Amino acid sequence: MQSASEQSEAAEPPASPEHDYPDHWEADVVLRDGGTARIRPITADDADRLVSFYEQVSDESKYYRFFAPYPRLSAKDVHRFTHHDFVDRVGLAATVGGEFIATVRYDRINDRGLPASAPADEAEVAFLVQDAHQGRGVASALLEHIAAVARERDIRRFAAEVLPANNKMIKVFTDAGYTQKRSFEDGSVRLHLDLEPTDRSLAVQRAREQRAEARSVQRLLTPGSVAVVGAGRAPGGVGRTVLRNLLGAGFTGRVYAVNAALTGETQLDGVPAHPSVGAIGEPVDLAVVAVPAERVPEAVADCGEHGVRGLVVLSAGYAESGAAGRERQRALVRQARSYGMRIIGPNAFGIINTADDVRLNASLAPQMPAAGRIGLFTQSGAIGIALLAGLHRRGAGLSSFISAGNRADVSGNDFLQHWYDDPGTDVVLLYLESIGNPRKFTRLARRTAAVKPVVVVKGARHSGSAPPGHRVPVTRIPHATVSALLRQAGVIRVDTVTELVDAGLLLAAQPLPAGPRVAILGNSESLGLLTYDACLTEGLRPLRPLDLTTAAVPADFRDALAAALADETSDAVVVTAIPWVGEDGATEFGDGEVLAAALREAVASAPAPTKPVVVVHVEMGGLAEALAVATSTRPAAGRGAVTPVVPAVSRVQQAGAPVQPGTAPAQKATTEQAGTPVQPGTAPAQKATTEQAGTPTPPATPPVQQATIPAYPAAERAVRALAEAVRYGQWRRQAAEPGRVPEYEDIDETGAAALIEGVLGGDDVDARGVTLDTERAGALLARYGITVLPTLPAPTPDAAVAAARRLGYPVALKTTAPHLRHRPDLGGVRLDLAAEDQLRTAYAELTEVLGKPEELQPVVQAMVPRGVDTVVRSAIDPAVGAVLSFGLSGAASELLGDTAHRLVPATDRDAAELIRSLRTAPLLFGWRGSAPVDTPALEELLLRVSRLVDDHPEVVAVSLEPVVVAPRGLSVLGATVRLAPPPPRTDLGPRSLPRY
Repeated sequence: MQSASEQSEAAEPPASPEHDYPDHWEADVVLRDGGTARIRPITADDADRLVSFYEQVSDESKYYRFFAPYPRLSAKDVHRFTHHDFVDRVGLAATVGGEFIATVRYDRINDRGLPASAPADEAEVAFLVQDAHQGRGVASALLEHIAAVARERDIRRFAAEVLPANNKMIKVFTDAGYTQKRSFEDGSVRLHLDLEPTDRSLAVQRAREQRAEARSVQRLLTPGSVAVVGAGRAPGGVGRTVLRNLLGAGFTGRVYAVNAALTGETQLDGVPAHPSVGAIGEPVDLAVVAVPAERVPEAVADCGEHGVRGLVVLSAGYAESGAAGRERQRALVRQARSYGMRIIGPNAFGIINTADDVRLNASLAPQMPAAGRIGLFTQSGAIGIALLAGLHRRGAGLSSFISAGNRADVSGNDFLQHWYDDPGTDVVLLYLESIGNPRKFTRLARRTAAVKPVVVVKGARHSGSAPPGHRVPVTRIPHATVSALLRQAGVIRVDTVTELVDAGLLLAAQPLPAGPRVAILGNSESLGLLTYDACLTEGLRPLRPLDLTTAAVPADFRDALAAALADETSDAVVVTAIPWVGEDGATEFGDGEVLAAALREAVASAPAPTKPVVVVHVEMGGLAEALAVATSTRPAAGRGAVTPVVPAVSRVQQAGAPVQPGTAPAQKATTEQAGTPVQPGTAPAQKATTEQAGTPTPPATPPVQQATIPAYPAAERAVRALAEAVRYGQWRRQAAEPGRVPEYEDIDETGAAALIEGVLGGDDVDARGVTLDTERAGALLARYGITVLPTLPAPTPDAAVAAARRLGYPVALKTTAPHLRHRPDLGGVRLDLAAEDQLRTAYAELTEVLGKPEELQPVVQAMVPRGVDTVVRSAIDPAVGAVLSFGLSGAASELLGDTAHRLVPATDRDAAELIRSLRTAPLLFGWRGSAPVDTPALEELLLRVSRLVDDHPEVVAVSLEPVVVAPRGLSVLGATVRLAPPPPRTDLGPRSLPRY
């Protein structure tokens, strides 16, 4: 593809001033096949690289680029393509191992297609991709980055001329999602692209990001060959332990041991051992690095130079060890990315993939977990060990496990991208100590949660800083706010590792409940009442417990459970069990297996079981033994009538969706210990399917697993897990019909933008931002249909009287001093002053008790209809983005932290939920006989504030306090607005990995 300026040697660009090298244009990107490349500006030092790159391009690709045979670049060509002013002429290169694999450049042109400078806002763009790297998505990534550069330099359109036979390049442009025009001129295709991002271009970008990052994780989890670098010659040590674990798991690929001290051909643990990766002589997909930190760079270079695709770095001594370690970690990431490799770690525990065709245990875990449907990610090796043990003890199998250590490169976001459409994973469990990119994490979690549960426990919540070794952005919002935003995204937030396992076990084994109604049955009235109380505490709607009495036998449990499953008045069932008393008065502990069989039979006999069933057991040793019968992930055989066989469905049904008759919860494996699930039957598992675009597609032959009924040693734990499933099911149903961001005809977006520009456009504006005065704040809010009640200063009693006459009686007299503002409990407010004498008396009282007028800064306002005082706020956090907050006004709400939060832009559904999610929300809806307030007006105010902040990112903070919501209408009595240059939106820029 040739630019018009290249067609004429006489068309020299006008001289432009030199600009500094724009290092912020440098970026690492993940390509379509999961490998990485570095994108950076081309400089004069790249002449030799450019010539070498061009020599490796085929004659056909050269012809497509220059529209004629062009076997080599002339000296003039090389100079032109390596000398740029970084404004009117820009060139970018994609590199791997320091060598060019693709280039792109733009030249600014005028309306006649000739070289130009600003204010011309169009540029011609041209690409060249090395043939060996075509089809990897390199050109698409370069287009995103060169477009971002062009927008930064005030270029709004790209023009490109492409030969009709160059279908690949035409597709790069047409698939990008930008608004474009296409024409055929002089035997070539002429394309014009508007570079303003569109919803479609953003969707295309994110879809490509998901595919690329998911593929990069898949390459790590499904290697065809693994080399353990640092496997010691003597038994023991980290490297030798990983080698033993790889072999013990039955890894289906090739395994090599690497130890620099080895000479000649030898073996370790029966596998070929070599002094270097290069000496192996065969392709290696994954390298596990277990050498001292000072030797890691040598190992990485060895891997990179011989085509290794990914690294698991177990070595410690990086950012967790201090400043020197942080710099060592940065160098590690830069080095690995320069070769196109991704890293898990450093200081990692390892990765596991239980798929039958892989069986990868590249970790320090001595035992391969059972195969299952749970994906587990942790940032802590110790917590990872505990979670592996807990899930194994309770019979839960895993699809994959990752303990990422310092997560310098591959993070939880990458694994969310993978698990989103991984047909082998139904539930995602995450233990996080930090969130490197909260905005992206929230977006990915919302999308994943729409198709499968995402359960998160956050460590280091109250330390005030990130754990050592974790590089995260600074955030000003409290942990409670982050938790609320995660819940808005559908994430199931739990507080402990135990709760993580409890919830994961239920979600992986049972269908989602269709509602909050819970049936309770068992042989202990007391345990039933405890369960009933726990349900109320968690916001569920328990039915009256059914007491089977201590004389109940397993058949009674079977019949009662079958009846509860058939009863349409309940959405879930909790079975409580204690040891029962035999005819001779002795306590029976040995009939747990019979009870387990009875429960299995009841679940299996249900015509269309769509309800989750959980078991609460106390000292039921016999039951625990029964639960340990089958530990295989294959169907149990020979159970006869005790274990009827029924077809299984997905562990995670769409909440409330009908299930076809003859189906049952999908099956899971069990193990030996107490608290292990009861098995209701065995059959091939079937993944639910959907017609929605972008939703994961199930495998043609999904793995066969045993369904389980999760069992808990305490009612509170069982009910808490059930409540999380109920809330998640409700979120799923609502997410299927998302709200909308309403349009308001009276919004003056242009006028608001002009006002903001007038404030921030001055030379003397503080770079940290400006807090608007009362008049300008009111004017800006008025552009969005938000009226702030006038406030008149009252520095003297006479001024107060004059203000009251202007506003009209009755009035309110308030102090606005910072220490008294919005604190009516301190006596700084006088209401319903109906006459001048009352106003003067109130003024005298305030100044006598609280201080001088110049200290109190009193003001006068007209009275408004009485109602409930509330607070509406919005603020932009650099890590999370714009957040809309709502709460009731007053010290009590602040003390209890009773504030709700939603991400901007808020939908009508978000606004309604925001109001109703407060613990004090009953005050808005007629608590104790009071009149309900005008919540529709309040929802509209929230939506208008959200629109203001979303439309104008310069509005970095808004506070409306108090907002008095009456039975009809509302009144905004005070407003504070702060403007500042908007923080960069990393989520809207071109795809890139975090910078190091």
